Amino acid sequence: MNTIQKCEQLVKLVYMHFDASHDFQHIERVRKNAFDIADTEPSANREIIELAVLLHDVSDPKYSTVEKQEEDRIIQQLSLPDYKIEQVKAVIKAISFNGGHELEAETLEAKIVRDADRLDAIGAVGIARTFAYGGAKGRLLYDSDETPRDNMTVEEYRTKKTASVTHFYEKLLKLSDGMQTKKGKELTKERHEFMELFLENLRKETGEQL
Repeated sequence: MNTIQKCEQLVKLVYMHFDASHDFQHIERVRKNAFDIADTEPSANREIIELAVLLHDVSDPKYSTVEKQEEDRIIQQLSLPDYKIEQVKAVIKAISFNGGHELEAETLEAKIVRDADRLDAIGAVGIARTFAYGGAKGRLLYDSDETPRDNMTVEEYRTKKTASVTHFYEKLLKLSDGMQTKKGKELTKERHEFMELFLENLRKETGEQL
């Protein structure tokens, strides 16, 4: 069993306890997105990309109360050299949106994985994931009285229990502007437009100003 196979085996045990918005199917889609982008970036390190994709949500604050516990526990079992661990962790740190306070994606691998993850947050899949997460957390579908926030701290972003549709305005509709790679920018256009069409139809069907 090689390093990638062992990592995949270990992370599956974590993701099986998450809801459908962040399960292993999400990881598989992000991996496909990442490889599609990496195909256009010959100098990218695909091992670092794949390890970062597999590990990037295991210590997600939405599911973990102890920061980096699962990530570090799994990495320790992979027998990676220190320089690879640093590279993988640097990629993972650059992925999170954090309410608009994301870190700069400094390496090509970080740019690729960030774009790949954000592609899975928008479009038809992104819509499905948003409502899957909202349902798991007992959130309203929409709240016409709720005002989306433009400026918020990381703490405010993570703790306020907003309606699912509000999440589109606070995060999802902003992601296309921040794509880092040429291929990522190309792939985001149709998905972004689909979300706008969805919200337009939702407004028509509900008669609400969402």
